[in-house]
Amino acid sequence: MKKLILLIVAMAFGGPLITKAQQKPLYDTTQKPTLVSRQFEFTEGPATDKNGDVYFTDQPNDKIWKYSADGKLTVFMDKTGRSNGLFFDNKGCLLACADEKNELWVIDKKGGHEVLLSNFNGKRFNGPNDGWVLPNGDMYFTDPYYQRDYWQHKSSELDGEKLYYLKKGSKQAVVANDQFKQPNGIVGTADGKYLYVADIGDNKTYRFNIGKNGSLTNRVLIIKQGSDGMTLDDKGNIYLTGKGVTIYNPQGEKLFNIPVPEQWTGNVTFAGKNRDVLFITASKGIYTLKMNVKGK
Repeated sequence: MKKLILLIVAMAFGGPLITKAQQKPLYDTTQKPTLVSRQFEFTEGPATDKNGDVYFTDQPNDKIWKYSADGKLTVFMDKTGRSNGLFFDNKGCLLACADEKNELWVIDKKGGHEVLLSNFNGKRFNGPNDGWVLPNGDMYFTDPYYQRDYWQHKSSELDGEKLYYLKKGSKQAVVANDQFKQPNGIVGTADGKYLYVADIGDNKTYRFNIGKNGSLTNRVLIIKQGSDGMTLDDKGNIYLTGKGVTIYNPQGEKLFNIPVPEQWTGNVTFAGKNRDVLFITASKGIYTLKMNVKGK
């Protein structure tokens, strides 16, 4: 009956009735991101564990840091293989895009590591950059080419910059999609149905349907903006980075831009025990912002 009354009132006023709950913003727009620390060279790759702790990289200094849910900041690991993007698998193991030798690493809780992948059909990867794990344990990762000053090689061994799929337990990745200029940020929905991939080289972000054995179909240009990193909230909104953090609704419509006082905002994730704190890696600094939504 209550829903019927609301519908009648909405029709009487000639438009949809918006409740107070629906009007609640994603965050308090009078607030700015809070600086946690600015002691880094270039922060990247934040990943949140089951406790709400965030692990992130300072790639030029070859370190992985930990920002705990209670606000403590510590060095988790030195000599990280120049790790860039980080993400967790379903067992809680930290996966790292180790850029020094263009590898994927699995890192244990004590900072020890094993090489998960080192090549594609015998050829060196460009430099795995970011990844996401499916509910079944399979994963996708992007492989753009960014020339590093610590590499001896000066060109790619591969014929393009692509998105790869690695089946759980497999030792060989396969190409999931090769229609990118420079794929970078990546995230999927918690139900494993959709994958978002940012083509930072073409300033576009795409959505795919995820099928059996990791097949991707229905490639849709969802947002005309690329991104270094990205995340989703529990409402399906998409968070892209670059000039601050820009939030889009599930239809790809721009909602907000969160300004961040740094030259470049590299990546973003939801942190904290309730997953309601936006954790932002932005060049030399890391920032937090309390949200009215939660991460997935």
